[in-house]
This record gives sequence, C-alpha cells and structure tokens, in this order.
Amino acid sequence: MKYRKLGWSDLHVSEISLGSWLTYGVGVEADAARACLDRAFELGINFIDTANIYGRGAAETFLGEALAARPRDSYILATKLFFPMTERDRGLSAAQVEKQLDASLKRLRTDFVDLYQCHRYDDQTPLEETMRALTRAVESGKARYIGFSEWPADKIRAALDIPGVARFASSQPQYSLLWRDPEREVIPLCAANGISQIVWSPLGQGVLTGKYRPDAPPPAGSRATSEEMGGWMDRLLARPVLEAVERLKPLAAEAGLSLAQFALAWVLREPNVASAIIGASRPSQVEENAAASGAEVDPALFEEAERIVAEAR
Repeated sequence: MKYRKLGWSDLHVSEISLGSWLTYGVGVEADAARACLDRAFELGINFIDTANIYGRGAAETFLGEALAARPRDSYILATKLFFPMTERDRGLSAAQVEKQLDASLKRLRTDFVDLYQCHRYDDQTPLEETMRALTRAVESGKARYIGFSEWPADKIRAALDIPGVARFASSQPQYSLLWRDPEREVIPLCAANGISQIVWSPLGQGVLTGKYRPDAPPPAGSRATSEEMGGWMDRLLARPVLEAVERLKPLAAEAGLSLAQFALAWVLREPNVASAIIGASRPSQVEENAAASGAEVDPALFEEAERIVAEAR
C-alpha cells in the first residue's frame, strides 16, 4: 500500500481508503463488515471514512465497536455532517457543528476525529458562522483537520478568503472515469491551496468493475438490485455507458489489471487525489481494490479509456 500526504496536513493516508456509505451498519451484515475492515488493515489501509447520516448513525456505531480494540493512532478516521439526522437537526450552523460532532464522537467511541467534513454546502447558514464553528472544533481538539464534500468552487474560494479560521485540508467529490466534473474547477483550485481530494465512487457505484453487462440483468445480490443501495445508479446503468465499460476491459487486461484496479489507478494518476474511497461487502473486494495502489499504467491506455468514455456521453 502506498500513502499520500493529505493536503497541507501532517496526515499520510492510504491511496485506497474504506468507506461505509450504504454498507456498514446498513446494507452489509456486521460479521461481513468486520471481516472487510480487518482485511483492510491487514493490507495497509489506514483511512476510514464515514458520516453521521450513514444509517442515521448506524455506520458510526458499527465502526465505534469494530475499532474499539485498535490503538487510536493506528488509523485515520473521518466523518461528516450536514444531512438531516432528525426533522430539526441538519445543516452547518454553529449549534449543529457542536451537537453533531459530539454525537459522532460518542458513536465512534473516540475523543477526536482526524478529519471532520461538511457533507454539502449549507445555503441556510452564513459561511463565516460555519467556519468559526469548525475552527472551534479544531481548537478544542475534537477534530484535527477539516474538509468538505461536493462544494462548488465559488464557495471554496469564499471560505479560503475568511481570515483567522481553520484551513481546509481535504475535498471529497465524486470522481471517476465516468464522472470528471471536479477537473474543471475544483481540483485546480484545491491544488493551488493545499487541499487534497478524497474521492468517492471511483468505481462508478460498481459499474467500473464490469459486472453490469449491456445485454443482461444486474447480477443477483449486486448493488443495482438492492432497494437500499441501488437508487442512485440509473445514469450509470444506461446502455451507452455499459457498452463503453465493456470496451475498457481489454485496456485493463493490457495493463495487467482487473477493470476495477484499472479504474482506481486512473483516479490515482491525478496528483491532487490523496485517496480513493472504496466500498466493500466482502474481504476479496478489499484485496482486489487495494492492489490498485502503486499500479504503473501506460498513460496511452488511460488516454484511450478517456476517449471511449467520452464517446458514450
């Protein structure tokens, strides 16, 4: 496993990290989830990402129990806030930052998180209020560093312009061969300001594993067949997309990689990406994805992959 520095911070995170959206505490049984977590640590993955909204606290509760016996300095833990936890508890107000951070720490059974992230931008709260509250979280020792997820470039710039507040170290956007929007503004802006990307859905909700075929129904037990986990996949399951993914398989084979490894290596070719978050329901998936770290691929293969995907749009 290779490691990269997270922005301007002193954190060095594994190139492949383990996420818990739609999986741990929700869609995956506890024993299987624990097996995935154990295998991740064995393979050198040191970065675990979660959020309060995942299972309305269930993912954090699972991680708190599963991590309890491990030395706190042996892993890097990130969580988030923004989405509604109750009818009244949502957003990035000062009161919510304090309340939700304390609740997350209790569920996670820890005194601090290494990274506390704003899960989305809050148009209902003044940005300065949010940034001051996040600064207090850092000053209190409850959060070592702060980050954001899916913020537009103009809001990132506005936060950077506020004097005397904690600095963001990370950005968490969706990014993959099938979704390259961050390349336009977010990645250049972050790279210029010491902010790294921690990308989610680098495998396009599993589509870039190649398991979904243009002329076949989704495999039994796959994310696309799950009522809890398949609701975000319509665009990715469009026939032109699946046909393009089929055309990527020979490129991955030429690189000596599985398609999933090839897709992860493509994401990691970007220097501003510190880590790619994977989801896993089986330890074998963790093993396959972790093997993408450090993969060396001919840039010409990546260029051809980009051309194929662009034609499908």
